[in-house]
Amino acid sequence: MGVGAALATQDPPRTPPLFLGYKGAGWVWGGSGPVAGAVRRSGSQSLVAPSWEGCSCAGSATLPGEMQRAKKGILERLDAGEIVIGDGGFVIALEKRGYVKAGPWTPEAAVEHPEAVRQLHREFLRAGSNVLQTFTFYASEDKLENRGNYVAETISCKTVNEAACDIAKEVAKEGDALVAGGVSQTPSYLSGKDEAEVKAIFRKQLEVFAKKNVDFLIAEYFEHVEEAAWAVETLKESGKPVAVTMCIGPEGDLHGVPPGKCAVQLVKAGACIVGVNCHFDPETCLRTVKLMKEGLEAANLKAHLMSQPLAFHTPDCGKQGFIDLPEFPFALEPRIVTRWDVQKYAREAYKLGIRYIGGCCGFEPYHIRAIAEELAPERGFLPPASEKHGSWGNALSMHTKPWVRARARKEYWENLLPASGRPYCPSMSKPDDWGVTKGAAELMQQKESTTEQQLKELFEKQKFKSNIVA
Repeated sequence: MGVGAALATQDPPRTPPLFLGYKGAGWVWGGSGPVAGAVRRSGSQSLVAPSWEGCSCAGSATLPGEMQRAKKGILERLDAGEIVIGDGGFVIALEKRGYVKAGPWTPEAAVEHPEAVRQLHREFLRAGSNVLQTFTFYASEDKLENRGNYVAETISCKTVNEAACDIAKEVAKEGDALVAGGVSQTPSYLSGKDEAEVKAIFRKQLEVFAKKNVDFLIAEYFEHVEEAAWAVETLKESGKPVAVTMCIGPEGDLHGVPPGKCAVQLVKAGACIVGVNCHFDPETCLRTVKLMKEGLEAANLKAHLMSQPLAFHTPDCGKQGFIDLPEFPFALEPRIVTRWDVQKYAREAYKLGIRYIGGCCGFEPYHIRAIAEELAPERGFLPPASEKHGSWGNALSMHTKPWVRARARKEYWENLLPASGRPYCPSMSKPDDWGVTKGAAELMQQKESTTEQQLKELFEKQKFKSNIVA
């Protein structure tokens, strides 16, 4: 039975009940007003919650099924020690749903299929996201016209970015969420363009974010700290708070700059939130953020920490991350992290001092819900989506099969080692590791489509670099 059903016979609450913790097989709720000591029934047990004391989130507690409008800015929340939950991955999720093309990974779906983008935003909001990022990943003008992609010509960079902002703002009004306008690394930088040219690319997106008055800005998915710093400096022109995440591992950026030095450079450029996103799994990303934290402490600099990793296990990845794996992007499913993996990630991130915790590629709404549920004791409330999810699988107690009912407990899921069901597949892969970065001939970008001759040359090189034979 959901919380809403448990309270159905009572008058509408004036004060939402607060999440108190876990007891037996159910969520425990309490609070003041007409729903104080609300009863949550699970099986034959009636769980009566004591009153909640000392919860810093009490004023913003939310009853599943209803949400409040955001009132506090990102820095106000983080400065107060609140946990901010980000959203998950968009391009991979929407590619699987048939709205994004793998290869360019550009976000014209905001114009062509706004209902799909809107629905994914809503699912993340329902799962517990406090921040909705505009669907503007790879929405720079040079990316929208790269290698035969004619979105910049047929739709326009401005139109894509405006549509993405409008959708995110529309959904954010339905709950307690902020809107973050985002930029990412550019083909121009990889092709050797200078600082002024790259910043001009970012500025075109920034003009839209300023016009749409987003709450703050994120520079995400940068492999080189130099370009990330240029992005931060450009976004700071808006006067709004700037967060920045690099898609690097413990080895540092693709020019060999260690994570600690990357963090220092980015804070000096003007970022107030620093961290990592994409390319690596939660465990690897946390190791990288730890190095960033240590670098900032050594330099006597302060910034809030942020983590938005992949939802794929990547213990075999090199410096380039998951895009070096032979399985990228169409055979990554065996690597997907479970909701229980994500709960562990959320707890470890919190222990590390990270207070902006979300996900990137592969993170679905149920993964975000896992973050919100794991950190519910600290936050004082659960997301609406938890109304349809039992604590550590306790709703399996309602299953018809007895052996499945026996799995309705934390100990079972915490200790399970999931099998892949693929007896002839290796547990690890050999990354391609071509070792190319900014300035390499293969990374020089072009407006025209990749030619057959260019592809043939790449196929030949792959025979020597990959364990996959063409």
